[in-house]
Amino acid sequence: MKRVTAKILFASVLMMFIACTDKNNTKEVEKKHWNYEGETGPEHWSEIDQNDCGGRAQSPIDIMETETDKTLLPIEFHYNEKTKIHDIINNGHSIQVDFEPDDYIMVDGDKYELKQFHFHEPAEHTIRGVRYPLVIHMVHMNKEGKYVVLAIMAQEDKQINEAFEFLDKFLPLKVNESIKVNEDFNINKVLPENQAYYTYTGSLTTPPCTEGVQWYIFKNPVGVSLKIIEDLRKIMPVNNFRNVQPLNGRIIKESI
Repeated sequence: MKRVTAKILFASVLMMFIACTDKNNTKEVEKKHWNYEGETGPEHWSEIDQNDCGGRAQSPIDIMETETDKTLLPIEFHYNEKTKIHDIINNGHSIQVDFEPDDYIMVDGDKYELKQFHFHEPAEHTIRGVRYPLVIHMVHMNKEGKYVVLAIMAQEDKQINEAFEFLDKFLPLKVNESIKVNEDFNINKVLPENQAYYTYTGSLTTPPCTEGVQWYIFKNPVGVSLKIIEDLRKIMPVNNFRNVQPLNGRIIKESI
Protein backbone atom coordinates (compact mmCIF):
# COMPACT_ATOMS: atom_id res chain seq x y z
CA MET A 1 0.00 0.00 0.00
CA LYS A 2 2.85 2.37 0.87
CA ARG A 3 4.48 1.64 -2.51
CA VAL A 4 1.23 2.46 -4.35
CA THR A 5 0.87 5.70 -2.38
CA ALA A 6 4.48 6.63 -3.13
CA LYS A 7 3.96 5.96 -6.85
CA ILE A 8 0.82 8.11 -6.89
CA LEU A 9 2.66 10.89 -5.05
CA PHE A 10 5.61 10.68 -7.47
CA ALA A 11 3.26 10.78 -10.47
CA SER A 12 1.48 13.84 -9.06
CA VAL A 13 4.75 15.68 -8.49
CA LEU A 14 5.93 14.75 -11.99
CA MET A 15 2.71 16.06 -13.56
CA MET A 16 3.05 19.31 -11.61
CA PHE A 17 6.64 19.69 -12.81
CA ILE A 18 5.63 19.11 -16.46
CA ALA A 19 2.78 21.59 -16.12
CA CYS A 20 5.10 24.23 -14.67
CA THR A 21 7.68 23.57 -17.38
CA ASP A 22 5.05 23.92 -20.11
CA LYS A 23 3.81 27.11 -18.50
CA ASN A 24 7.34 28.54 -18.38
CA ASN A 25 7.95 27.55 -21.99
CA THR A 26 4.71 29.25 -22.99
CA LYS A 27 5.79 32.39 -21.14
CA GLU A 28 9.15 32.23 -22.93
CA VAL A 29 7.43 32.02 -26.31
CA GLU A 30 5.12 34.87 -25.37
CA LYS A 31 8.13 36.92 -24.24
CA LYS A 32 9.68 36.58 -27.70
CA HIS A 33 6.50 37.72 -29.45
CA TRP A 34 6.42 41.36 -30.51
CA ASN A 35 3.95 43.80 -31.95
CA TYR A 36 3.36 47.55 -32.23
CA GLU A 37 1.28 48.21 -29.13
CA GLY A 38 0.81 47.26 -25.49
CA GLU A 39 3.10 44.95 -23.55
CA THR A 40 4.71 43.63 -26.75
CA GLY A 41 5.12 47.07 -28.34
CA PRO A 42 8.34 48.92 -29.24
CA GLU A 43 8.85 50.20 -25.68
CA HIS A 44 9.35 46.57 -24.58
CA TRP A 45 11.37 45.19 -27.49
CA SER A 46 14.63 45.55 -25.58
CA GLU A 47 13.28 43.00 -23.08
CA ILE A 48 13.32 40.27 -25.73
CA ASP A 49 16.29 37.90 -25.41
CA GLN A 50 19.20 38.14 -27.84
CA ASN A 51 18.41 41.42 -29.53
CA ASP A 52 19.98 44.85 -30.06
CA CYS A 53 16.80 46.89 -29.55
CA GLY A 54 18.34 48.76 -26.62
CA GLY A 55 21.54 49.60 -28.51
CA ARG A 56 23.01 53.03 -29.25
CA ALA A 57 22.88 52.82 -33.05
CA GLN A 58 19.21 52.16 -33.60
CA SER A 59 16.78 53.01 -36.40
CA PRO A 60 14.68 54.82 -37.45
CA ILE A 61 15.89 58.37 -36.84
CA ASP A 62 14.78 61.91 -37.63
CA ILE A 63 16.95 63.18 -40.47
CA MET A 64 17.65 66.70 -39.26
CA GLU A 65 21.26 67.86 -39.58
CA THR A 66 23.22 66.36 -42.46
CA GLU A 67 26.65 66.65 -44.02
CA THR A 68 26.78 67.05 -47.81
CA ASP A 69 29.35 64.64 -49.19
CA LYS A 70 30.35 65.23 -52.82
CA THR A 71 32.24 61.93 -52.84
CA LEU A 72 29.08 59.86 -52.34
CA LEU A 73 28.39 57.91 -55.51
CA PRO A 74 24.97 56.99 -56.92
CA ILE A 75 23.75 53.57 -55.81
CA GLU A 76 24.77 50.99 -58.41
CA PHE A 77 21.63 49.04 -59.27
CA HIS A 78 21.63 45.66 -60.98
CA TYR A 79 17.89 45.07 -61.09
CA ASN A 80 16.36 43.12 -63.96
CA GLU A 81 13.41 44.42 -65.94
CA LYS A 82 11.78 41.05 -65.34
CA THR A 83 12.39 40.34 -61.68
CA LYS A 84 10.64 37.21 -60.44
CA ILE A 85 8.39 37.69 -57.42
CA HIS A 86 8.45 34.48 -55.38
CA ASP A 87 5.56 35.22 -53.06
CA ILE A 88 3.65 37.91 -51.19
CA ILE A 89 2.89 37.36 -47.51
CA ASN A 90 1.02 39.04 -44.69
CA ASN A 91 3.37 38.18 -41.82
CA GLY A 92 1.24 39.92 -39.20
CA HIS A 93 3.56 42.92 -39.06
CA SER A 94 3.61 44.04 -42.70
CA ILE A 95 2.91 43.03 -46.28
CA GLN A 96 6.14 41.52 -47.59
CA VAL A 97 7.14 40.79 -51.18
CA ASP A 98 9.85 38.11 -51.55
CA PHE A 99 12.00 37.86 -54.66
CA GLU A 100 13.86 35.11 -56.46
CA PRO A 101 17.65 35.64 -56.37
CA ASP A 102 19.27 37.55 -59.26
CA ASP A 103 18.79 41.24 -58.41
CA TYR A 104 21.37 43.15 -56.42
CA ILE A 105 23.08 46.46 -55.70
CA MET A 106 26.78 47.26 -55.33
CA VAL A 107 27.85 49.27 -52.27
CA ASP A 108 31.53 50.05 -51.68
CA GLY A 109 32.49 47.25 -54.06
CA ASP A 110 30.36 44.68 -52.22
CA LYS A 111 27.38 42.82 -53.67
CA TYR A 112 24.09 42.98 -51.75
CA GLU A 113 21.26 40.78 -53.04
CA LEU A 114 17.67 42.00 -52.93
CA LYS A 115 15.76 39.73 -50.55
CA GLN A 116 12.41 41.44 -50.09
CA PHE A 117 10.57 44.67 -49.63
CA HIS A 118 7.82 45.50 -47.19
CA PHE A 119 5.67 48.43 -46.10
CA HIS A 120 5.27 50.62 -43.02
CA GLU A 121 2.32 52.95 -42.66
CA PRO A 122 3.12 55.68 -41.82
CA ALA A 123 6.85 55.91 -42.59
CA GLU A 124 9.39 55.18 -39.85
CA HIS A 125 12.16 57.66 -40.66
CA THR A 126 11.15 61.30 -40.53
CA ILE A 127 12.80 64.08 -42.53
CA ARG A 128 13.13 67.25 -40.47
CA GLY A 129 10.15 66.13 -38.44
CA VAL A 130 7.95 65.30 -41.43
CA ARG A 131 6.54 61.77 -41.56
CA TYR A 132 5.31 60.45 -44.92
CA PRO A 133 2.11 58.36 -45.00
CA LEU A 134 3.88 55.27 -46.37
CA VAL A 135 7.37 53.86 -46.85
CA ILE A 136 8.80 50.89 -48.72
CA HIS A 137 11.85 49.20 -47.20
CA MET A 138 13.94 47.28 -49.75
CA VAL A 139 16.09 44.81 -47.82
CA HIS A 140 19.43 43.63 -49.27
CA MET A 141 22.03 41.27 -47.78
CA ASN A 142 25.60 40.30 -48.66
CA LYS A 143 27.32 36.93 -48.20
CA GLU A 144 28.47 37.89 -44.71
CA GLY A 145 24.90 38.57 -43.59
CA LYS A 146 25.25 42.36 -43.47
CA TYR A 147 22.28 44.48 -44.46
CA VAL A 148 21.71 47.45 -46.72
CA VAL A 149 18.16 48.84 -46.65
CA LEU A 150 16.74 51.38 -49.09
CA ALA A 151 13.83 53.48 -47.83
CA ILE A 152 11.44 54.88 -50.43
CA MET A 153 8.94 57.40 -49.11
CA ALA A 154 5.50 57.35 -50.74
CA GLN A 155 2.57 59.73 -50.76
CA GLU A 156 -0.75 60.11 -52.52
CA ASP A 157 -0.25 61.65 -55.93
CA LYS A 158 -2.03 61.97 -59.26
CA GLN A 159 1.12 60.65 -60.93
CA ILE A 160 1.00 57.19 -59.38
CA ASN A 161 3.67 54.51 -59.43
CA GLU A 162 2.37 51.72 -61.67
CA ALA A 163 4.49 49.11 -59.89
CA PHE A 164 2.35 49.35 -56.78
CA GLU A 165 -0.87 49.18 -58.78
CA PHE A 166 0.42 45.81 -60.04
CA LEU A 167 0.88 44.56 -56.47
CA ASP A 168 -2.56 45.75 -55.39
CA LYS A 169 -4.26 43.00 -57.39
CA PHE A 170 -2.89 40.41 -54.93
CA LEU A 171 -4.46 42.12 -51.92
CA PRO A 172 -6.03 41.69 -49.43
CA LEU A 173 -4.21 38.93 -47.57
CA LYS A 174 -5.16 37.58 -44.15
CA VAL A 175 -2.56 37.38 -41.36
CA ASN A 176 -0.08 34.56 -42.09
CA GLU A 177 -1.57 34.10 -45.55
CA SER A 178 0.81 33.99 -48.51
CA ILE A 179 0.30 33.73 -52.23
CA LYS A 180 2.70 32.28 -54.79
CA VAL A 181 3.07 34.82 -57.56
CA ASN A 182 5.81 33.67 -59.96
CA GLU A 183 5.25 36.69 -62.20
CA ASP A 184 7.62 39.17 -63.76
CA PHE A 185 7.95 42.51 -62.02
CA ASN A 186 10.05 45.50 -63.06
CA ILE A 187 11.59 46.44 -59.72
CA ASN A 188 13.22 49.49 -61.30
CA LYS A 189 9.81 51.16 -61.48
CA VAL A 190 9.58 51.20 -57.69
CA LEU A 191 12.50 53.63 -57.48
CA PRO A 192 12.13 57.43 -57.58
CA GLU A 193 13.43 59.15 -60.71
CA ASN A 194 15.76 61.38 -58.68
CA GLN A 195 17.79 58.99 -56.55
CA ALA A 196 19.60 61.47 -54.29
CA TYR A 197 19.72 60.08 -50.77
CA TYR A 198 20.61 60.39 -47.09
CA THR A 199 22.77 57.66 -45.61
CA TYR A 200 23.85 56.59 -42.12
CA THR A 201 24.56 53.44 -40.11
CA GLY A 202 21.71 52.13 -37.99
CA SER A 203 19.72 48.98 -37.35
CA LEU A 204 16.78 46.92 -38.46
CA THR A 205 13.60 48.65 -37.25
CA THR A 206 12.02 45.45 -35.92
CA PRO A 207 13.31 42.79 -33.49
CA PRO A 208 16.05 41.68 -33.25
CA CYS A 209 16.96 45.29 -34.25
CA THR A 210 20.32 44.11 -35.60
CA GLU A 211 22.84 46.97 -35.75
CA GLY A 212 25.39 47.65 -38.46
CA VAL A 213 22.74 48.22 -41.13
CA GLN A 214 23.59 50.79 -43.81
CA TRP A 215 20.55 52.90 -44.60
CA TYR A 216 19.85 54.84 -47.78
CA ILE A 217 16.77 57.06 -47.53
CA PHE A 218 15.76 58.58 -50.84
CA LYS A 219 15.06 62.31 -50.61
CA ASN A 220 12.25 62.25 -53.15
CA PRO A 221 9.01 60.31 -52.62
CA VAL A 222 7.13 58.25 -55.18
CA GLY A 223 3.43 58.69 -55.88
CA VAL A 224 0.85 56.03 -55.03
CA SER A 225 -2.92 55.95 -55.28
CA LEU A 226 -5.16 56.57 -52.29
CA LYS A 227 -6.53 53.06 -52.86
CA ILE A 228 -3.10 51.50 -52.23
CA ILE A 229 -2.70 53.47 -49.00
CA GLU A 230 -6.18 52.50 -47.80
CA ASP A 231 -5.84 48.83 -48.82
CA LEU A 232 -2.58 48.48 -46.88
CA ARG A 233 -4.05 50.29 -43.89
CA LYS A 234 -6.89 47.77 -43.71
CA ILE A 235 -4.67 44.69 -43.59
CA MET A 236 -1.54 45.81 -41.71
CA PRO A 237 -1.37 46.59 -37.98
CA VAL A 238 -2.41 50.15 -37.18
CA ASN A 239 0.68 52.38 -37.10
CA ASN A 240 3.19 49.62 -37.80
CA PHE A 241 6.14 51.91 -37.22
CA ARG A 242 8.79 52.36 -34.55
CA ASN A 243 9.35 55.83 -33.12
CA VAL A 244 12.56 57.66 -34.02
CA GLN A 245 15.60 56.72 -31.94
CA PRO A 246 18.42 58.88 -30.50
CA LEU A 247 21.17 59.72 -32.97
CA ASN A 248 23.89 59.36 -30.31
CA GLY A 249 26.51 61.23 -32.31
CA ARG A 250 26.06 59.39 -35.59
CA ILE A 251 26.65 61.38 -38.77
CA ILE A 252 24.04 61.53 -41.54
CA LYS A 253 25.55 62.11 -44.97
CA GLU A 254 23.69 63.58 -47.92
CA SER A 255 24.38 62.97 -51.60
CA ILE A 256 24.03 65.69 -54.20
